[in-house]
Amino acid sequence: MAGVREEIETAWRHIVAVADASDWNGWADLHTPDCVWVEHHLGTFRGREAIRQAILEAMEPVPMMQFPVEWVAFEGNRVVYYPWQVLPDPAGGDELYRFGCVTILEYAGNGLWSYQEDLYNPAEGQAVFKRWMEAGGRLAASGGHG
Repeated sequence: MAGVREEIETAWRHIVAVADASDWNGWADLHTPDCVWVEHHLGTFRGREAIRQAILEAMEPVPMMQFPVEWVAFEGNRVVYYPWQVLPDPAGGDELYRFGCVTILEYAGNGLWSYQEDLYNPAEGQAVFKRWMEAGGRLAASGGHG
């Protein structure tokens, strides 16, 4: 049904916008209380509060990270998309510091997601971070939230 597809697309655009704003508490709130997040490098997190704790800890050092979407596909309640994981050029130029990711979401209704899976190559991510830091990139100081 067009109405359901429209609702899913709107919910997807919203979760992407919240992530783009680095509002990780708001991002966690867009998952159902019993959601499962499979993050292949960090682990599997069950429940909104476990997801909240994990995302806040993971993203605290990189508030400058951006996630431009290369492509998206919708099929039923599932959304699959390719958000680049991008760090800004420390020199202020146009050097690219990014690695790819595939994110799978299952829509649960009411603007919430019941499942998320993030697939990327951790070695590629580590290489990008190493190159970025060698170019002058700096992680944010820990605020002691974790």
